[in-house]
Amino acid sequence: MYNNKEIYNKGANMEYKYEIHAHTKNTSRCGQLDAEELIKKYKEAGYSGIVITDHYSPMTFHISEFFNKKKAIDHFLHGYKKAKEFETEDFSVLLGVELRFYATVNDYLIYGVNEDMLYELPFLLPLYIKKASKLFRERGCLFLQAHPFRQFIRRANPKYLDGVEVFNAKSTKEENDNSLKWAEENNIKIRTSGSDCHRETGVGLGGIVTKEPIKTNDDLLRILKSGNYKLIRSQK
Repeated sequence: MYNNKEIYNKGANMEYKYEIHAHTKNTSRCGQLDAEELIKKYKEAGYSGIVITDHYSPMTFHISEFFNKKKAIDHFLHGYKKAKEFETEDFSVLLGVELRFYATVNDYLIYGVNEDMLYELPFLLPLYIKKASKLFRERGCLFLQAHPFRQFIRRANPKYLDGVEVFNAKSTKEENDNSLKWAEENNIKIRTSGSDCHRETGVGLGGIVTKEPIKTNDDLLRILKSGNYKLIRSQK
């Protein structure tokens, strides 16, 4: 178990910290940190990279965007593209998705996605989990349920999932403990941690620690599938 104040050794035994659940206010209406500020804060917190998982949900899009998929995806990608401008050799910025369908409160984290994929796929909100999971998994992505024991959320059928977020810094300890137990009971191998960062006080409370750098989606997917990482858990 790691906390966000821990200092990592540099050199042969260097460890790398990555946030894999964070939002920008450029895209997510509930976000309070501009992409530039978000990246700055995570660099200051000693992270080596971040996956921008802005909300792809009914709350994200303006009315006109529901009828214009290109316009909707342009808007969704705005925060990620802005964050990407501040990527450096020592800090990676990757694209992810936190997906919520119409008339539900369940959230799903998708890793391995790219811009072209989002433009090519149909508008996701009407699809629901069975079809959406199939479409992304066919394209090599990982499909996880986020914070599955948060209030009002229902656990998805595990057959549609590659993994579960077992630690979310915005969830209670009991909710996180239940998430881990549920993943174990259902033999869901990929288990992740995320700060679910929306504001400055949420920076650096979650994520993963690896022995090798993550520079690309392929790196991220390979490491998550391998299980060769540790979870950062900084429960407030």
